[in-house]
Amino acid sequence: MIKPYGSDTLNPLFVYDEKKRHDLIKEADRLPSLLINSAAAGNAVMLGAGYFNPLKGFMNKADTISVADKMCTTNGLFWPVPIVNLTQDSSGIKNAKRIALRDPNVEGNPVLAIQEVEAIEELKDEQQEFITQKIFRTTDPGHIGASNFLSQGKILVSGPIQVLNFSYFPQEFPDTFRTAVEIRTEIQERGWDKVVAFQTRNPMHRAHEELCKIAKDAVKADGVLIHMLLGQLKAGDIPAPVRDASIRKMVELYFPPNTVMITGYGFDMLYAGPREALLHAIFRQNAGSSHFIIGRDHAGVGDYYGAFDAQAIFDEIPTGALQIEIFRADHTAYSKKLNKVVMMRDVPDHGKDDFVLLSGTKVREMLSAGKDLPPEFSRPEVAKILMGYYQSQAGQS
Repeated sequence: MIKPYGSDTLNPLFVYDEKKRHDLIKEADRLPSLLINSAAAGNAVMLGAGYFNPLKGFMNKADTISVADKMCTTNGLFWPVPIVNLTQDSSGIKNAKRIALRDPNVEGNPVLAIQEVEAIEELKDEQQEFITQKIFRTTDPGHIGASNFLSQGKILVSGPIQVLNFSYFPQEFPDTFRTAVEIRTEIQERGWDKVVAFQTRNPMHRAHEELCKIAKDAVKADGVLIHMLLGQLKAGDIPAPVRDASIRKMVELYFPPNTVMITGYGFDMLYAGPREALLHAIFRQNAGSSHFIIGRDHAGVGDYYGAFDAQAIFDEIPTGALQIEIFRADHTAYSKKLNKVVMMRDVPDHGKDDFVLLSGTKVREMLSAGKDLPPEFSRPEVAKILMGYYQSQAGQS
C-alpha cells in the first residue's frame, strides 16, 4: 500500500490509549478553555484522524504565511493550505501553557482536544488579506470560503494537540465516517493495492458513477474509495445524510460487489479550488489511495477558478512532493450518439446537443416539481431519494 504523506507510518493525533484519554479529559476540566470555530474543529478532527499527517498541530504565524505564500512550511514541508486555530478573542487563555479546545458543533461544547500553546500571535490586516488572496485567489466577500476565513479572527493559537474525540461525526454518520487509520485497515483487509479515490460534496449522478468506473479501469485499480465530505457546506448544498443515502443506493445497484468503499471525513468545505485539490490529494494519500480523481472545477465555487486550474496546480508543485497519482478527468456526460457516458475530450466529433446536460438549477427545479430526471442523467433510484428531499424542502418554504 502507498505510504502516508511525509512519514513511513501514519501518526494520528487521536489519543487511542483509553486510560491516557480518560486522564486528559479530567485534566481538561482544570485547564483554561477556548471555544474554537467550526473550521478549527474540523482541522482538529482531521489531525486526530491521521488525514493531516505528518502535522502535529496548529501552525504558527510564520508557517501560516509561508504555506500561503510558497506552499511549504518554514522547515520545507510541502503543504498547500494553512492548518490553523484562529480566534477573535484570546483573553481567556492569556499566559496558558495548555488549553482545552471546546467543540462549537456539539451541544454543551465538550472538550474536543487539548493543545499545548507555543504561541499566540496576531495577524495584521494586510497579512490576513495576503493569506486569503493566496489560498482562495480572491478576497471578495462574495466568495464563501474567503468570507468564512476572514470571519474567523486574526489571532493565531499555535502548538501541538491531543485529540480526545471526533466531534459529532461518529454519532451522526456511524456507517460512513472513517478515520484515515480505519480506511487503511479496510483497504488491507480487502486485499486491495491500487485504490482510486473520488471526492464528493454532492450526490453522484450517472456521470460521476461512470467517471469512477472509467478511472478505476484506466489505472487498473482494485477498488474505488468514494470519500464524501460530512462537514459544513454553503447554503443550498445537499445535506450529508441525503447524499449518503443516494450514493449507497447507487453503489448497491450499479457497482460490482467489493469494488467500492463508501466513507466520509469530518471537515468543512473550504471552496479553495486548486489549493484545496492539493490538500484533498494529501489526505487521500494518508488514507491509502494510490490515485485521486481531479475533475472539472474541483472544490470550486462560482466563477473564481478556471475549469481545470485544480489539475494544472499539480504541475506547479515540487517533483516527488506527493506519491499519489492524479487522474485528470474531463467533464463527463451521457452521449446520445454512443449511448453511454463519456469524457467530452474523448469525443471531439460531438456537439453540445449530442450530450444529455442539465444545470444544477434545472435539476433542482425538476426534482422540486416531482419530475423525473432523464435516466441518462441520473439513476431513477437515486433521483427518487433526491426528489423526496427537494419536495420536503419545497413543502417547508
